[in-house]
Amino acid sequence: MKKHPILLGLVVFGVLLGLFLISLYALAYLSDREESLWGGEKIAIIEVQGVILDPQPVVEKLVKLRKNEKVKAIVLRIDSPGGGVGPAQEIFAEVKKARKEKKVLVSMGSVAASGGYYIACGADKILANPGSITGSIGVIVESLNVEELLRKLGLRSMVVKSGKHKDLGSPLRPMTEEERKLLQGVIDSVHEQFIRAVAEGRKLPVEKVRELADGRIFSGEQAQELGLVDELGNLEDTLAMAATLAGIRGEPEIIYPEKKRFSLLDFLLQESVRRIVGSLKESAPPLNFLYFWPQN
Repeated sequence: MKKHPILLGLVVFGVLLGLFLISLYALAYLSDREESLWGGEKIAIIEVQGVILDPQPVVEKLVKLRKNEKVKAIVLRIDSPGGGVGPAQEIFAEVKKARKEKKVLVSMGSVAASGGYYIACGADKILANPGSITGSIGVIVESLNVEELLRKLGLRSMVVKSGKHKDLGSPLRPMTEEERKLLQGVIDSVHEQFIRAVAEGRKLPVEKVRELADGRIFSGEQAQELGLVDELGNLEDTLAMAATLAGIRGEPEIIYPEKKRFSLLDFLLQESVRRIVGSLKESAPPLNFLYFWPQN
């Protein structure tokens, strides 16, 4: 090497360049993660946005953060009109599990109604803006009848089924009175589950919740007066309360939600899923905790 200083220089340069590239990769990897490997006590934010159809992303984050000893509190930022009954209940159940490990608070955005409110009831504390739209404690099933349209087009459906109620809610024929009663029974059962979840989470008498559980909506200010919300405040107020309840001294590190990068493949997959879900909705009446909130 002494006889070939140029070669030695190239080797050293190559080693340094390799270390530099490895460092850049490590920094990029860490910056993309929801949390760093160092630092003190943390508060994590999880976003629940839009119509709730797939609970898995939120559930996975709750499980991960629940097991992280450095995360002392979790803040759910809910901006959702609700969604499917099953997905909302899955997230609600995981929120209750997380509460056993650490403090869980909810910060309501513009709307946290129906299924969005159902999820919020699993938390230790709920904060809302004075004008946040919440409540809508109820269950809805919609079925569109297109029989007359098909008749005008000269089309006729053919159905083969194993039981007389297998095509309950079919858009291709009117619903019978017997079917309506069966469906109403299911809705009443799920509605009662919603009422019990609110009463348990908010520590309110069941009968008081039942009086409010007719699908009506409330502003954040009204909800606080009724005991459906603890305090009025924004996301920063919620983070401050989370730090206090978790006993965090000093300034906590906030783990913000990872900004999702645009992916053409993800977009195409999501579009495919949306179309499949749309097709399923046309063939079966889904149960929804959903408030139809108009968006501009």
